[in-house]
Amino acid sequence: MKIATWNINSVRLRAPLAVRFLREHVPDVLCLQETKCPNDLFPAKVFDKLGYVHQAIHGQKGYHGVAILSRLPFKTTAVEDFCREGHCRHQSAVFENGLELHDFYVPAGGDIPDPALNAKFAHKLDFLERMARFFERRRDGARCPVVLVGDLNVAPLENDVWSHKQLLGVVSHTPVETKLLDQARAAFDWGDVTRMFVPASEKIYSWWSYRAADWETSDRGRRLDHIWVSPALKDAVRSQTIVRKMRGWAKASDHVPVVAEIAL
Repeated sequence: MKIATWNINSVRLRAPLAVRFLREHVPDVLCLQETKCPNDLFPAKVFDKLGYVHQAIHGQKGYHGVAILSRLPFKTTAVEDFCREGHCRHQSAVFENGLELHDFYVPAGGDIPDPALNAKFAHKLDFLERMARFFERRRDGARCPVVLVGDLNVAPLENDVWSHKQLLGVVSHTPVETKLLDQARAAFDWGDVTRMFVPASEKIYSWWSYRAADWETSDRGRRLDHIWVSPALKDAVRSQTIVRKMRGWAKASDHVPVVAEIAL
């Protein structure tokens, strides 16, 4: 089963790029974040035509929003309220083949890494804590095939950012965020798929700022987009890819897709 996750940064604006990606990589499932549109305006027919007829969409006008698009049928779909602000930031689905999939869009957190001074940062920390508690209550990770994907908006390791030293005080790589994300990962003993294949000693990114005049030359990226698997699936992961070239496409998102293949 081939699963892709991508912060598309407006699904209506970048639907043609999604079509191009789907034709090139042909995942079974594409999870989107930051779709930025309500459910009734989601371009569902665009994806129907490519065979992604099973769609679980959780969106709102202008901001946030997540979606799971699949060629494989769902058994059930659900939304959990991890978000104290009422944003659309989570969508899950259980497939007929038994796989349970969670699609997350963790709040970015604004610019000031102080919850007392920045309500957006406080919101982000609260969201991460709720994620950890939700999975900590479960005790079935060793036997249940569960995958968590999304824009988690945290680059947890030193080589998940272009400069660990310079970004320690920058939102997405601060110690309080990386600690909370690690707690969320440990709560269900998740396996970090990218780092199963790319050693922690090597730099790898999935996001490059629009502010860079030449993103590729400066290469000041961060790994904000993740695929995690439950212990039951750690030995089943066959490959992972971060589709870096898509950052250079015309009208690109500032994020690129992450793709994993899992043998079920």
